[in-house]
Amino acid sequence: MSEKQTWPKMQKMKEAGEKIAMLTAYDYASSSMAEKAGVDIILVGDSLSNVVQGNDTTLPATVDEMIYHTKAVRRGAPNTCIITDMPFGSYEVSIEEGVRNAIRILKETGCDGVKLEGGAERAELIKAITAASVPVMAHIGMTPQKIAQMGSFGVQGKSVEAAQKLLDDAKKLEAAGAVQVLMECVPTPLAAKITEALTVPTIGIGAGNGCTGQVLVWYDMAGMYDKFCPKFVKKYAEAGALITQAMADYVKEVKDGSFPDEAHSFGLKNAEEILPRLY
Repeated sequence: MSEKQTWPKMQKMKEAGEKIAMLTAYDYASSSMAEKAGVDIILVGDSLSNVVQGNDTTLPATVDEMIYHTKAVRRGAPNTCIITDMPFGSYEVSIEEGVRNAIRILKETGCDGVKLEGGAERAELIKAITAASVPVMAHIGMTPQKIAQMGSFGVQGKSVEAAQKLLDDAKKLEAAGAVQVLMECVPTPLAAKITEALTVPTIGIGAGNGCTGQVLVWYDMAGMYDKFCPKFVKKYAEAGALITQAMADYVKEVKDGSFPDEAHSFGLKNAEEILPRLY
């Protein structure tokens, strides 16, 4: 990507009927690859709690950890639009605290905005963060930070009442200033209807192809995470198996002494003169 991707440019993409490609990344190497691949948005997701740290939920992620990883991601992808998840506990206590954390994340990382979970109850928060000049992506549908309350994950909006609430939430969050709305685990027809009802782009994850764009966790789509694979994930590679085999080959060659060989070692031309003098 040669030119910096921005929110206004992606707004024009929706208006022109162009799709937006979004992936997660958590470090310099993965973000560098994402930018070379032409990804429009990189999400530094609190999913790092799962795929990087090995936790069962996203809840343990902290603001400091999100900042640490976003700094590395920005260095790897200077021209990609980067958005950082506001982790659980960083905005629930008060609007003031949420604004303060959003400003800190933007200021310390150089990201292009923050993402936060929740429906209409987050409208005033999004309005306040936006007023502080921090772009916000809203996240509705299945919201992993509410796992303790929900008990389990599943498809959202399956009744008339639930579907209407998602549509109403999306409209209120757009009105509050959200630059985009992410929908997770929402039935395809409903996600498409919400997309049509909004002016801003929508990003889907398990929400069908009627959204403006799509996002996947890169560890999932590359076959790097084997603890759990959601139904909506398409694996574009089995990189985990490939890397595991490479590691096994390395271990074998170290054990049998075939690595390092002469091609991967440094010689000493005058060894016969130097070595006998060592004591």
